[in-house]
Amino acid sequence: MQAITVRDRDAGVAGMSLTDMPYPHAAENDVIVRVHAAGFTPGELDWPATWTDRAGHDRTPSVPGHELSGVVVELGYGTTGLSVGQRVFGLADWARDGTLAEFTAVEARNLAPLPADIDHTLAAALPISGLTAWQGLFDHGRLTTGQTVLIHGAAGGVGSIAVQLAREAGARVIGTGRSSAREEALALGVDTFIDLETGKLEEAGEADLVFDVIGGDILDRSAALVRPGGTLVTIAMPPTVRPKDGRAVFFVVEPDRARLTDLAARLRDGRLKPVVGAVRPLAEAPSAFAPGKRTPGRTIIRVTEDGTGHRS
Repeated sequence: MQAITVRDRDAGVAGMSLTDMPYPHAAENDVIVRVHAAGFTPGELDWPATWTDRAGHDRTPSVPGHELSGVVVELGYGTTGLSVGQRVFGLADWARDGTLAEFTAVEARNLAPLPADIDHTLAAALPISGLTAWQGLFDHGRLTTGQTVLIHGAAGGVGSIAVQLAREAGARVIGTGRSSAREEALALGVDTFIDLETGKLEEAGEADLVFDVIGGDILDRSAALVRPGGTLVTIAMPPTVRPKDGRAVFFVVEPDRARLTDLAARLRDGRLKPVVGAVRPLAEAPSAFAPGKRTPGRTIIRVTEDGTGHRS
């Protein structure tokens, strides 16, 4: 099968290539998925798990990408809950070969059934952004109706989903971002937009929850905006400045089949719309990782158009 692989950590994006790889093995409780569309995180090449397994051993050549939508073609020993020929989407393990490949092995519990009327391209944009947004807002941030949430990067992959979920929950939403993101953030439903390039973050006022995806100085300054009893949640880095009278939480997204199913239902009935930008073929995945390459919405890799689910 064909896959995008990385072999040299120092080479970065320049070391990514389209290569032939062995068809994956389905371990116990795994499924093999014929990948139709895949998503990735631009910073993956900096993650230790891209280069080593859970025991710390080198696992190159490794396949990046951790979001997928596709069709189950094989079940591993003991696998239950999914069937061959079933459309699925979900989140691949960080420390195993990922989704920028024609086939990938995934733990069945990390996948959810995908309704027939949801496009694979849209589905592939949902797992990391959708689960991160939900877990940040509600599992860690404890957001409830009537509260105010400040969402950094409100028009980005995670932020755009978080804005929609927060609005549906009845929260007041303050969004931040670059000036070019203002119209998109307002269209998503933010009540107030703060331009981080020209505006003052402190003008946002206090919030019950600050959801950060940026880190650095923005994360540090955000601690002062948390209302007493409120929460600062970040996915960027462990916070060094904490709210004076509140909680600070750093987390990494976790797979959740039940929540994926719920997110798919919201997408299906129009309550949730992932922002998809460019859709590119597998061979162009390396250039999509290029540093500083900013495109509106998530870039999704279309791996195959084959609807049969058979090995090729």
